[in-house]
Amino acid sequence: MTTVAKLEARGITKYFEHESHRLQALGGVNLKVESGDFVCLVGPSGCGKSTFLRIVAGLEKPDGGQILFDGRPVTETGPTRIMVFQEGALFPWLTVRDNVEFGLKVSGVPREKRAEISERYLDMMQLTKFAGSYTHQLSTGMKQRVAIARALVMDPDVLLMDEPFAALDAQTRDLLLVETQLIWARTKKTIMFVTHNVAEAAVLGTKVAVFSNRPSVVKREIPNDFPRPRVPDDKELIDFQHEILRELRPEVRKEDDVGAAAGAAAEETTDAGAASAGKEDDADAGEKDKKKEGRTQ
Repeated sequence: MTTVAKLEARGITKYFEHESHRLQALGGVNLKVESGDFVCLVGPSGCGKSTFLRIVAGLEKPDGGQILFDGRPVTETGPTRIMVFQEGALFPWLTVRDNVEFGLKVSGVPREKRAEISERYLDMMQLTKFAGSYTHQLSTGMKQRVAIARALVMDPDVLLMDEPFAALDAQTRDLLLVETQLIWARTKKTIMFVTHNVAEAAVLGTKVAVFSNRPSVVKREIPNDFPRPRVPDDKELIDFQHEILRELRPEVRKEDDVGAAAGAAAEETTDAGAASAGKEDDADAGEKDKKKEGRTQ
């Protein structure tokens, strides 16, 4: 009997308008995510990882292909897929508790039930002491804890995380890497996690999907069965990080080569224009000399 993946991307393509022409960001992404997987997406900067995640969330439409959730096409946002953004996107006029309960309140969950659910996740994210605080009173790391708690209270089937630790200092990030593993182990959530940090992907993922340069596809899926809990400086993970980098570096070089080629072309155009302008200047100078000689004679 064939099992249906929790989430599946089939031939996802996406184009953007860029300087009056169409730029293809995603070139036919195929990816299967099983229930309980923690899949980390890595790739060159600007290759479309975050765009792909937004398509999975239903926040953007693909130009081709489809996303399937439990075998059914995804056409819009829904409570089964909740996204945690890099900035956290919290409401500054609400307390920590009210931020965490916001989705539940909008969904019509009664006050007592909201309090019961939020208390569990405030405790899980070590936020109980800060429940009455406002976001401007929190550190960046604390704000991300609130954003994660707010997503978890909705009990989504799939948690989508777009570089949630990118703005954190190294010490806070390492702490949250450990805590995220514990949360995943407790909740058994299916997680898709975009990151530029190879060590981060090695620590968190049950699988790492390496995206190619644009137009992006999944170049390789690398399973990760190292025992947990994992930490970034774990020597056991160094070889695994190198394996990811071997796949990633050629794609980053392609981006550099494209940039260099574009720069060279621009420089060549500039040089040609300068040379042409120089010839015109020489011709003008020659004409002026002739006129001067005529006047002298």
